[in-house]
Amino acid sequence: MAFFQMASQRMQWLGERQVVISENIANADTPDYKAKDISPFEQMVDEGGARTRGLRTTHASHIQGAPSPTSGVTVEGDPEAWEPSIDGNTVSLEQQTIKAAEISEGYRLAAQLYRKGHDLLTLAVTGVR
Repeated sequence: MAFFQMASQRMQWLGERQVVISENIANADTPDYKAKDISPFEQMVDEGGARTRGLRTTHASHIQGAPSPTSGVTVEGDPEAWEPSIDGNTVSLEQQTIKAAEISEGYRLAAQLYRKGHDLLTLAVTGVR
């Protein structure tokens, strides 16, 4: 069943990445905002580390955000971010749109693989298509 676990983890990772890309787009006009991305899927699978994503508080009276449901995923600065704008913002809507399309395609592929695996398992058990 490692196949189903891997497909499920991939979809969780893609979901987390979509959240970060959405945050980047939401902050496209925020001065000095630096584009972010998440750690590679391979790192999530290899490490399966502790939950590290959540809201960062800068004052003791701030409300603490909920940690990420996906363990092993860390949010980091986007090393592939394009040149910063005049106000220091490194979010490029074009680049974020490309990444969102890649995420959508990856999610569709993972879902199809998951479905095909289920179909094969059903065929093996029942012998009926």
